[in-house]
Amino acid sequence: MTTANNENPKILQRGDGLQVVVGLGKSGLATVNYLYELGYQVAVTDSGQPSLAEQLPSNVSTHFGKIDSELLATASRIIISPGIDPLSPVFDVVRAKKIAMVSDIQLFHEICQQKNIPIIAITGSNAKSTVTTLVGEMAKNAGKNVGVGGNLGTPALDLLREPIELAVLELSSFQLQTTTNLSAQVATVLNMSPDHLDRHGDMFGYHREKHRIFQGVKSIVVNRDDPLSRPLVADDMPTISFGANAPDINQYGILTDTNGDMWLARGSQRLLHEKDVPIKGQHNLINVLSALAIGELAGFSMESMLSTIKQFIGLPHRCEFVKTLNIANHKLDCYDDSKGTNIGSTLAAVLGLGNVYQPKGKKLAVILGGQGKGQQFAELAKPLTTFASQVYLIGEDADKIANDLQNAKLGDNVMLKHCQTLQNAFNQAIADSGRDASIGVLLLSPACASFDQFTGYVQRGQVFKDLVNHFK
Repeated sequence: MTTANNENPKILQRGDGLQVVVGLGKSGLATVNYLYELGYQVAVTDSGQPSLAEQLPSNVSTHFGKIDSELLATASRIIISPGIDPLSPVFDVVRAKKIAMVSDIQLFHEICQQKNIPIIAITGSNAKSTVTTLVGEMAKNAGKNVGVGGNLGTPALDLLREPIELAVLELSSFQLQTTTNLSAQVATVLNMSPDHLDRHGDMFGYHREKHRIFQGVKSIVVNRDDPLSRPLVADDMPTISFGANAPDINQYGILTDTNGDMWLARGSQRLLHEKDVPIKGQHNLINVLSALAIGELAGFSMESMLSTIKQFIGLPHRCEFVKTLNIANHKLDCYDDSKGTNIGSTLAAVLGLGNVYQPKGKKLAVILGGQGKGQQFAELAKPLTTFASQVYLIGEDADKIANDLQNAKLGDNVMLKHCQTLQNAFNQAIADSGRDASIGVLLLSPACASFDQFTGYVQRGQVFKDLVNHFK
C-alpha cells in the first residue's frame, strides 16, 4: 500500500499560493478559519453539502457536491480532513503533481514549534480519549495553561485561539496518516488491536500509521502487555512502561496484596488503592497507569497527579456505570461502553469488568453488534466464554459476529441471542436476569460502529442509558 504524499511538507509562508481544505467537518472549519485569519488564500471542497458552510468567511471559495479535482490541481498545499482517505483516486492528480497533502495536525505542529509549545501526543486503538482527558486534567492541576483536543473535542487549531503553554492531543490513525515528524515531547501508542482495516488495508498499514506519532519524539510511554505499542527507537530514548503486572523499578503496574486488593504502583511503591480510583475495572486502572507515566515524563508532580486521579470520574459512554437495577431480588449493574467500537475496546471492557465481578460469582451479559468495519470477532470468544453467560446480537453484522464466535468455539455455557435492536436486547437481558441470579452485569460494548441504526455511538449510548434509567 502506498502512503499519502506528505513527506517533508514545507512550512506555510504568507506569500504561498492557494491552500485547499478538503472536507468541512469541525477540523476542516477550524483549518479554514486558521489559514484565512493569517491572510492566506483559501478554498474548501467537500463531497456533500456541509452544514458548517454557513460559518465560513464570506470570501472563501467553496466547491461542494464533489471533491473538485480541478481545484486540487491548482493548490499549493492541501489540508485534508481525517475522515477522507488520502489514497482515494480523486487525489491521483495531487500525487502526480507532487502537491503536499497534510493534516490540520501538521499545521498545528508547525505553529507549536514556532512558539515553543510542547505536545503530548496520545493514540491507540482504545482508551485514548480517557487517557487524553485525564492527562489534560493532570496538566491543569499542575498549574499548566493547557490545550486539550485533536481527535477529541476541540479541533487542534482552535486550541491556538487562546494562549497555551502545553498541548495534549488525542490523535487518530486518520490524522496521523497525513502528519510527519510531529516531534512530540511525550508520545504513546496505548495499545493496538484491529480497527479501521477497511481504510488501512491490514494490521501492517494500521500499525504504520499509528507509529507515525513517534517521528521526532523526545520521550515515549509503552504498554508492556502489548509489543505492538513499542516503537523502534534508540536505546537511550527516555522511556517509561505501564502494564497489568507488577512493575520493575521506576515503571508503572499493579500490585496485588494478600487480600486480593489491587494497588497502582511505581516499582515497589504503592501509590493508590483500587477503591480510590473512581473509574472501575482493571482496564481503567491500566489507563490511569499510562496517564501517570505520561505525566511523569511531562514533569508533573506525583502528589498532583494522584489528587487528579481521585477526582476523575471518566467520560460518557466509555465503560460508564449507569445504574444498578433490582431484578427479582438481585442486583444488575449496567454499564454503557457504546464508545467500544472495535474488538480491542470490547475485549478490555469484558476483561476489566469480568476480573472484578467473577470473584463475586457474577457473570456478564454483553450486547454486541452494529457495523463491524471488516473485523474478525473470533478473539472475543475466549473472554466471553470465561466471563459471560449471555451475548445479545444487534445490527448489521450480527450474523457475522455469531459465525465468528461459533467458529472460534464459544463455550456452551454462553447463549447467543439475535435481538436485532438495542431495545430488544435490553428487554431480553432483563428477562434473562430475572431467571438467572448469576447475571450481575449488563454491558453494552458493541465492538462495532453504530451508523446502521444510530447517528453515532453517543446516540446509541444515550438510548441504552434511557432504557436503563426508565426501567421500572
